[in-house]
Amino acid sequence: MSDSTLPSATASRPGPVRSGVPALSRRRRFLVLAICCASIVVVVMDISIVNVALPAIRRDLHASASGLQWTVDAYTLVLASFLLLAGSTADRVGRRRIFQVGLATFGLGSLLCGLAPSIGWLIAARALQAVGGTMLNPVAMAIIATTFPDPAERARAIGVFGSMSGLSLALGPILGGALVDGFGWRCVFWINVPIVAAAIGCTALFVPESRAARARGFDPVGQTLVILVLGTVVYAIIESGGLGWTSPVILGLLAVAVLGMLGILGYEPRRIDPLLELRLFRSVPFSSAILMALFALCGFGAFLFVTTLYLQDVRGMSALTAGLCLLPVGVLVVVLSPLTGRLVGARRPRLPLVVAGAALALGGGASVWLGPATPLPGVLAIYLLFGIFLGTVNPPITDTAVSEMPRSMVGVAASLASAGRQTGTTLGVAISGTVVGSALARGGTAFTSAEHGVWWLVLGLGVGILILGVLSTGRWALGTALRCSRNWH
Repeated sequence: MSDSTLPSATASRPGPVRSGVPALSRRRRFLVLAICCASIVVVVMDISIVNVALPAIRRDLHASASGLQWTVDAYTLVLASFLLLAGSTADRVGRRRIFQVGLATFGLGSLLCGLAPSIGWLIAARALQAVGGTMLNPVAMAIIATTFPDPAERARAIGVFGSMSGLSLALGPILGGALVDGFGWRCVFWINVPIVAAAIGCTALFVPESRAARARGFDPVGQTLVILVLGTVVYAIIESGGLGWTSPVILGLLAVAVLGMLGILGYEPRRIDPLLELRLFRSVPFSSAILMALFALCGFGAFLFVTTLYLQDVRGMSALTAGLCLLPVGVLVVVLSPLTGRLVGARRPRLPLVVAGAALALGGGASVWLGPATPLPGVLAIYLLFGIFLGTVNPPITDTAVSEMPRSMVGVAASLASAGRQTGTTLGVAISGTVVGSALARGGTAFTSAEHGVWWLVLGLGVGILILGVLSTGRWALGTALRCSRNWH
């Protein structure tokens, strides 16, 4: 998600290349910031808002559990696959131009999602939406960096941009629930269209064009291998529920994924401008940050997918009531994220990472006890743990990823962390849907019993974040990051 596409609080460290962008008035700069914030609102909200609509989509389009998984994963999988390409393309072609293309593509995808006559068409439209989405978040960050040349003002602008991610996560389930109950699930997608149309017009009027002084080259082989690995792994997980893990199709997909990964390891180090800078992984803090990003959003993606089905299909809540039940999560994200950012800046990332990992592990462990008739205050108390987790996990992960990185690689490192988050969300939905898929139609205790496998996974992911948070912030780990930075050139 997340962000679950949450931007980097430290992305402002390197001075941006202005690339001939004229100095803008204060009012114009903040208009540009508002336009960029509108883009992240629709992209991030579309991750959480759609989860609330899943039960209505299942009933209306007669979708299977795997169909619901693909409705979420088609979006996050494309985001994960093309984030790095979109940023480098914008640096080369022009950020405003790519930003406008992204807005238009996202708007068209949203319109087609609302018109989808079947689950297959909906999944295809979601993928188109995500193609547009990949051109918005990283490009918006670059536009903000070039618009605000003063480091202090730039840091505040990025803080506002980041807080909009938390606000989107908070409002997504509530707005989605209200739209589904009042107007039907299709309006969850159509609401994006007027926002995008206004953003396209304002971008043409107020956002200056900019390019990087030196853009990274296009890496078609690396991009193809990344899509191949992610796509085959996710497809194998989702379809394993119906075909079985020993099916020749599933085994073949996993073999292709392994070959694709070997191809990445063999090909990427030879390129001058690789899509994946594998040398960065020599830094233990960076490698740990990517793993923690994947673990964190895998856990949260599983939580969000299973919880919306539990609240509506098992407990019989309306979409709006289910969204309101998730409000504590969003509120804690909005409140805790900026506080965590300040704590990371003052005292380093170890404490927030330990808190986040412990909260996720406790949330997963406590969720094992959820049943169809668990008192609602107890349910909401467990959700508070997930709110604490999500509110404290993103700033320290981003800081860990970019800390001590070479100045020229901070943007690439932050983008890889974002790609790790999107990959985690994709895997979380794929795995949790496979675990509970067979019990979805039966509901009740059958569903809550099937959920146990998901919650044990979440508990394990939380423990993993806790351990990595301690290991990646120690003296030895920081020494590997310094050596990676010194040896870069």
